[in-house]
Amino acid sequence: MRAGRRAVRAALAGMVVASVALAGCGLKSGSPMVDEVEPGSVGAGEPLRGASLTVTSKNFSENIVLGQMIGLVFKAAGAEVLDRTNLPGSISAREAIIQGDADAMYEYTGTAWITYLGRAKPIVDPRKQWEAVRAQDRRNGVTWLPQSTLDNTYALAISRKNNARYGLRTLSDVAELVKKDPGAVTVCVENEFAARDDGLPGMEKAYGMKVPAAGIQKMDAGIIYTQVSQSDSCLLGEVFTTDGRIKAMDLEVLEDDRHFFPNYNAAPVIHAATSEEYPEIADLLDPVSRKLTTEVAQELNARVDVEGEDPHEVAKEWLVGEGFIREG
Repeated sequence: MRAGRRAVRAALAGMVVASVALAGCGLKSGSPMVDEVEPGSVGAGEPLRGASLTVTSKNFSENIVLGQMIGLVFKAAGAEVLDRTNLPGSISAREAIIQGDADAMYEYTGTAWITYLGRAKPIVDPRKQWEAVRAQDRRNGVTWLPQSTLDNTYALAISRKNNARYGLRTLSDVAELVKKDPGAVTVCVENEFAARDDGLPGMEKAYGMKVPAAGIQKMDAGIIYTQVSQSDSCLLGEVFTTDGRIKAMDLEVLEDDRHFFPNYNAAPVIHAATSEEYPEIADLLDPVSRKLTTEVAQELNARVDVEGEDPHEVAKEWLVGEGFIREG
């Protein structure tokens, strides 16, 4: 599940239950982060010594890894850290930050803009999208730190093997292929993507294409990657740009050359009171965010989703490898 869209769908169904649980008694799950880590290129002087901070995340691999990174950086900077990552859906984690039940997590600009702030039209420029989200989310008690270039958005992908025949690079190329040879284009998507304005119908409108109904197959997200990679039934498939299976299954992501899909850049979000009390958090997390790219996310996600590694260890090894922290 990527960038919170699928998680939001599931969370909305149980939002009332989650909200009551949060409002009534706060978050109950979680455990202390006990790693012996020390400052590396961040955290010198342990500026968070004496602080007790809680980190959270949504319940998909990428966001869990990012939440673990925040916790490990806080720990290396001297804080006592409570790990409350892997909450069900987006709503629970979001409410935890707003209510102060958690202090920090990584969120996605597109999720905030469209789902939380209720804006129908995304902003094409990633920086302006982040600035707009940061400005409007202040009233909700949420502080947005600078975003990464990690962009977990929708895309269409094709197997490298099949693309040797078609030479597709962009979604405009797909539109041309639909016009020339509509029978050649089969697209495998989730049910939700097939109906959403920011999914297949909107994409077809933006690119002036109309995939024949017989060429659209609906299936579970996990199956799409396998079908695009290994069968001839899906020439193209809906993917998320940071998914580790893209490289693992030798898929090529087609460029959204008309910038139809929203930006879902990951950025740290901090409970406003926490940000005011510990302004050092920005200096700790900014260097980490600058290193987080879509390609890095693909590699880290593959380690979890393809190779079965533990998200905490993946986060820790990356932070140590980049020199941000050191093992004690």
